This record gives sequence, structure tokens and C-alpha cells, in this order.
Amino acid sequence: MRVPSPRPIPIFDGHNDVLLRLHRRASADAVAAFLDGEDKGQLDLPKARAGGFGGGLFAIFVPSTGPKNGAETGALASDGGIAFSTAGVDMTQAQRTVFAMMALLYRIEARSAGRLQVCRDVGDIKSCLDDGVLAAVLHVEGAEAIDANFELLDVLHAAGLRSLGPVWSRPNAFGHGVPFRCPSSPDTGPGLTDLGKMLIGACNRLKILVDLSHLNERGFWDVAKISNAPLVATHSNAHAISPHSRNLTDKQLAAIRNSKGLVGVNFAVGFLRSDGGRDTNTPIELVVRHIEHLLEHLGEDGVGFGSDFDGAPMPAELGNAAGLQKIVDALRRRGYRKPLIEKLCFRNWLRVLQQTWQ
Repeated sequence: MRVPSPRPIPIFDGHNDVLLRLHRRASADAVAAFLDGEDKGQLDLPKARAGGFGGGLFAIFVPSTGPKNGAETGALASDGGIAFSTAGVDMTQAQRTVFAMMALLYRIEARSAGRLQVCRDVGDIKSCLDDGVLAAVLHVEGAEAIDANFELLDVLHAAGLRSLGPVWSRPNAFGHGVPFRCPSSPDTGPGLTDLGKMLIGACNRLKILVDLSHLNERGFWDVAKISNAPLVATHSNAHAISPHSRNLTDKQLAAIRNSKGLVGVNFAVGFLRSDGGRDTNTPIELVVRHIEHLLEHLGEDGVGFGSDFDGAPMPAELGNAAGLQKIVDALRRRGYRKPLIEKLCFRNWLRVLQQTWQ
């Protein structure tokens, strides 16, 4: 009699851009494309199940409509990621896109026959991980849709929003995003505006996680001074290994550790490599190197995963969400035991979300 293989350790992930990829489909049914799977993209339900992807923060991002500045404006790049312009967007456009992408996720949930659930608290996520249901948490990346009175923020929170990045890598009314530069310090300009500082207070009031991943260094320190919640960068890496402006210095990591926060390791090759290049011939062992540096500076309770699936080129060895257990296997080869692997895969995310949302 054949013995069934053990269920893989579930992975809760800090960031993906699958909603943007599906939103931009010129034809066909985006809901079916996610639920049934397809050759395109790095994340859908079959790929998630194959790789043990149990859930994560599903980002809503509003692409720019201005000049491309050497990048496509949110189009799927040939190497599997999405390249973006850094031009701004207006509030009307941003709100229209946020509503459309939220509706898309809820339509996926409605047609999933119980295979995906939009989660609003840690209890929801735990139940999904236990039952093999994909746990989706709503995240907005860049607050261009939010009005100065934060009325829409209240509405979005009531509709399920639980995580917000004040900026993407472009300036808006709330602050200045860190540009894509390597090598570069993350100290690239002004931090939060006065309105941005008020936004952090509003997020604390509503128990919405504040994502630091696209803030520049001054904005990071502004949040550190204001926020009463753990500091969290959902998809960032170690600047000491990859000197990209998007990555975090050891001083920033110390502040995150002191707040009992978390960093989700980003699998995008440009934030893994020391040269910042987009070469997918990048070994999974480099992901492990970033994990080990973050563990050294954050402790075993402060590191998780933040893949950036459907937002950037991945190491070819990993491929897509179906390959996630290759990272788990690499950790085992380095001598990591099950309790620590479980913390990295999902328990640390559950801890920091519980502490932020309670």
C-alpha cells in the first residue's frame, strides 16, 4: 500500500502582485485563470498548492500612466516580472484601480468553492492553513487612493484591508518612495510628509499593518518614531549583501528587531544579487544567505518570506510558487530544524500580524 507523502510546511508570504497581473489581462477570464491555473505568471491556485503556498498579503498596486522613464508602465516584462514607471497617479485613477482589484479578489473568493478565503484576522489565517484553504489578506501598495481625511481608509478597512504601504517607489502626498538604484544607500531624499505622518496614526488606530518596504530611509525613521506597532518590511532584503536602495541596512534591521517586527525575504533577483542585476541565473542559496543575515540581526522570530511573485523576475531554480519547497529543502540542507523552518515559513508572520491587529 502506497503511503501518502507528508504535507509540506505551509508558507505564508508577505507580498505578491498576482492581482495586478490578472487585472491587466486584455482578454479571457481572470478569475478562471487564477483558479484553474495557466502557463503565464508566477502565482495561481494550482501553483500555490504545488509549492505549499498557504496564503499571504495580496497587493493592490496602481500602475503609473506617465512617461515610462525606461520602464513599462505596469506591463508584464519578458522575464516574468512587472516593470513600472515611477510617474505619479491621481486619486481618481487610483481609487478606480483599487476598487477593481479588490472586486477581482472577492470574485475569486466567491467562485473558488471554498478554496480561497479573504482573511481579516489571524484566526481566519490559521483556519485556512489548517484546512488547506488559500488565505488572502488585502494589502494596498502605495496610498494614492487615500483622501486627506482618511475616509476611504475607514471604508477599505471595513472591506477587509489589513496592510498598507504609504508609498511605492515614487513620491505621493504621503511621502517619498525609495528609487530603484544599485549600488545606493536607501537614504535618497525626504521622508514622510505631515499628511503621511497622520496616515501612520490612522493606520495604528485601525490596526492596519504599515509596510516599510518601499519607503526611503528617512521615511523609515519617521515611521519608527510615530508608530506604536511592530515595524514590518513585507518584501525587502539585506543591504549588506545586496547594496540596493530597496534593501535594509543593519541599523534599520536593529530598529525592526527592537520593535519585535519582521522582514519578509524578497526572492526578486535584483534585490538578492550584489550587482542588482536581473539575471535569473541566480541560485536559491543566495536567498538562504539573505535569510541567514536577517536571522543574525533580527533573531529567529523576525524573519519570514516576502516573495514578490508576479512582480519581479525570480531565480530560475525557483521558477514560481510551485517551487517554494526548494527553499525549504535548501534550509534543511543547511541544518535548519523543523521549529525554525516553521517560524520562517508561517509562524513569524502569524505572530507579527496578531500583535499588529489585536
